[in-house]
Amino acid sequence: MIANPVLPGWALALIAVVFGGFAVWRLIAQRKKGRSALLWLGRLAMVLLLVVIASRPTIPTDGQGPKASGGLEVYVVVDTTSSMAAEDWGDAQPRLEGVKADIAALVDGLQGAQFSLVTFDAAAVQRVPLTTDSSAMLSAVSVLRQEITTYSRGSSIDAAVPMLGELLAQAKALNPDQRRVLFYLGDGEQTADLPPASFEELAPYLEGGAVLGYGSAAGGRMQEYFGERPTQFGDTATGEPTDPSTLAPEPPTYIQDPTAGTDAVSIIDENALQTIATQLGVQYQHRTADSSVAPALDGIEVGALTVDPGEPDSTVELYWVFVIPFGALALVELYAVGGLLLELRGARSSSTRRNS
Repeated sequence: MIANPVLPGWALALIAVVFGGFAVWRLIAQRKKGRSALLWLGRLAMVLLLVVIASRPTIPTDGQGPKASGGLEVYVVVDTTSSMAAEDWGDAQPRLEGVKADIAALVDGLQGAQFSLVTFDAAAVQRVPLTTDSSAMLSAVSVLRQEITTYSRGSSIDAAVPMLGELLAQAKALNPDQRRVLFYLGDGEQTADLPPASFEELAPYLEGGAVLGYGSAAGGRMQEYFGERPTQFGDTATGEPTDPSTLAPEPPTYIQDPTAGTDAVSIIDENALQTIATQLGVQYQHRTADSSVAPALDGIEVGALTVDPGEPDSTVELYWVFVIPFGALALVELYAVGGLLLELRGARSSSTRRNS
């Protein structure tokens, strides 16, 4: 038997201590006064039953769910720090535009593979769990934006390593024979105080991939980003919503260099990117708008994907067993509260008659 609590363990413990402790205190107080403590004993039992119900005791199944094997798992890791908004891709476009185009080309060139998308800035996030649905992958990629400028605290190119280590280890434990590749897309700019950690721990899980670098030696300015504007704005005079397309666009503002007092410029660090590629045991490719990402796919084959449907889930939930006595005690509590309300009403009526 295992527990699948609906609340964190600390929250259930707090409920048990606070409400259970109060019920025990009142129970002892009633007994000291020579009064019946049955109601408070029932209330203590209700607290304990509620904690058990919220813990969701479960008998797990011996069967396994669907499992994919063979084929190819593709992990795409994207730097979404502010530097990826630098306008030195193609015709002064942000680097992230190049990233989006390249990921679309990777998905097209590896049709049938399973894809996962991980982004990192202040924190690493898995945006898309492993899926063969390429449309889900492309949809998530299409809305990628740089981190909100206000929240930027410097960038570290190794921020995704701990999460990737966990994801790859879990994937290998589930499907040991599966082939996995990783594509790292970024500019290599390290602004955090500490040097980046090594990517070598990820290499044993991988059979290929590439590090794709974005940016130029000249660098580019980065527009500030404060989140999406609302889709409608209220007219202060009429109260009617205003179509934002009719409003004049706000002039762009750029991230400032606090030491120089001018627009900050981000420059690609190809040495850092080449180091990542060496540690992962994959190739490095500097990306430009007039070149193809196809060389990054050399030697990578999707192969056939087979799916084992597994066995039906026969997990047995046991919380309902404890709901029955909890409901019975709740009815007793309602009866007791109803009696107290009637007594209070009678006492008020008697007092009113005496005063009149």
